[in-house]
Amino acid sequence: MGRQLAHGGDGVVARGFEGLRPAHGFAFARLAPDGATVTELAAHLGVTKQAASQLVEEIVRKGYAERRPHPGDARARLIVLTDRGWTCTRAAEEAAADAVRPWAELLGEREIGSLQRQLLLIAPYGPVRPVW
Repeated sequence: MGRQLAHGGDGVVARGFEGLRPAHGFAFARLAPDGATVTELAAHLGVTKQAASQLVEEIVRKGYAERRPHPGDARARLIVLTDRGWTCTRAAEEAAADAVRPWAELLGEREIGSLQRQLLLIAPYGPVRPVW
């Protein structure tokens, strides 16, 4: 085929964002709609609350997210993306579109649409988590 697909991290790095791992992308996806608590983020990622707290500390330190008071729970903190986090999220979406573009060229738009619908049937709520 002669084409190489960029890894998601390569695409984001090429767009000026460094020090990110795939776990960050999964976290950004959960934070993007309206933010989340550390507990909600831990459940989304399938990790312990401690691991989610460490990840939050890292993305806050790097300027991708910030902690805010939770509007419905005075004891909780809401983690939300900063402008930098939103810009990185858009860059990741562009990188993903670039990575899939060769598939569309090979299969055609109709087959890509069919593939997307099939994937939604398999995993309607997002990524499939391994069971071990």
